Amino acid sequence: MTQAIKRGIIQSFDNSTYTASVLLLEATSAFLTGVPIANQVDGTSGLVGAFCAVLFFDEHNHTDAVIIATYPNSSQGLPSPPPGRITFVAGFQQLHNQVINAGNTSTFTLAGAGGIPSGALGVVYKAFFTSPTVGAFIDLAPAGAGANQANYQTIGNIQVANAYVNGTGVLQLDSSGSIDIKANTGNSTVTLYTHGYII
Repeated sequence: MTQAIKRGIIQSFDNSTYTASVLLLEATSAFLTGVPIANQVDGTSGLVGAFCAVLFFDEHNHTDAVIIATYPNSSQGLPSPPPGRITFVAGFQQLHNQVINAGNTSTFTLAGAGGIPSGALGVVYKAFFTSPTVGAFIDLAPAGAGANQANYQTIGNIQVANAYVNGTGVLQLDSSGSIDIKANTGNSTVTLYTHGYII
């Protein structure tokens, strides 16, 4: 069994499975699908058109491989902005006076509007809400977080009926760029702005 490293070009990248389709650059170009990407490669580096280094554990078995690095291919394959940083954008009102009934969870897609790109991992947000119920509060989380309380950010409790409570922070998005907001104790009217994102 002979190991080999070959150069390729990323044709597609699936962030949910952390795999890519790759066109190998060799005399007999081969197209591979579902190739795993090494954990140390940032998810935003799996850009279509980027060069990549593919390690074959067995040179004669193209299904036994992993992408170990990606790098720019001229003007393609350059992450912009660089991954892992907050990029600020002009404030954008994503939600305006959205009514969520007590005990209910509503899902909202933030990616694709107000400068938040698809593929964003999180957003910088400011939210405020009001409720006619003293003690009301809201939970914000990536969509589908369910009962996983570790993912929730809480704003509240309302001390006086119909007062407003504000909150700011960085909020994780799910893979489709969506969040859940749950109203607790009382019906809540929510407004949310985004001011930046993390890729």
